[in-house]
Amino acid sequence: MNFSKKPLITFRDVSKWYGEYRALSSISADVHKGEVVVVCGPSGSGKSTLIRTVNRLEEIQSGAIHFDGKDVHASSVDINKFRSQVGFVFQSFNLFPHLSVAQNIMLGPVNVRKQRRAEARTRALELLDRVGLASKVDAFPGQLSGGQQQRVAIARALAMDPPVMLFDEPTSALDPEMVGEVLQVMKSLARDGMTMMCVTHEMNFAREVANRVWFMDQGSLVEVGVPDEFFSKPTSERARKFLSDLRTH
Repeated sequence: MNFSKKPLITFRDVSKWYGEYRALSSISADVHKGEVVVVCGPSGSGKSTLIRTVNRLEEIQSGAIHFDGKDVHASSVDINKFRSQVGFVFQSFNLFPHLSVAQNIMLGPVNVRKQRRAEARTRALELLDRVGLASKVDAFPGQLSGGQQQRVAIARALAMDPPVMLFDEPTSALDPEMVGEVLQVMKSLARDGMTMMCVTHEMNFAREVANRVWFMDQGSLVEVGVPDEFFSKPTSERARKFLSDLRTH
């Protein structure tokens, strides 16, 4: 494993409730710089909630999350500034329909980082080329397929040069034939050493790309392992059942 020994994200005893319902239960784990972590588990296991606590789309009730050594949930954190450093790709693409593809990508760099428009557009073109959409620079989101919109959303997140990319089920809203094109982009980011946390049901992606798999169930982090071991001999009964159900489908 070629990632750094220093964790970029640390979860320490993180818990979260919605009323009586405990969504996250005492989670402790690290994501290292350059590491790809895939978070998997049955629906309702807390995967999306966990990843959304990293950039404070979800608040936590107890424990601590540190990002590059800083307490994410400290009251002194400027949330907007902090979020601009964390690339986040959602299930739904969240592109602005009235802006062109290039304008969607330029928005953060121009408004948050005060980059010159010409510079931001040049970078947008580079990123579109990287996700295989250079020809769509002046198209509008409504003219693109779901897979293309999701690739634009990835380019938009990359435009802020984030040290980490978080993916919350980025392919689950896509038609099956579009899933591969988004996973290809994610694989190329992983090859380039991007630190990534991915919530996904795409187990082949986990097997091929992840450095570690985190298996969650009922708000708990039940098992952490390298893909080979996790898929061939999971240690927990719950992971064994999850994998056997997947194979049955």
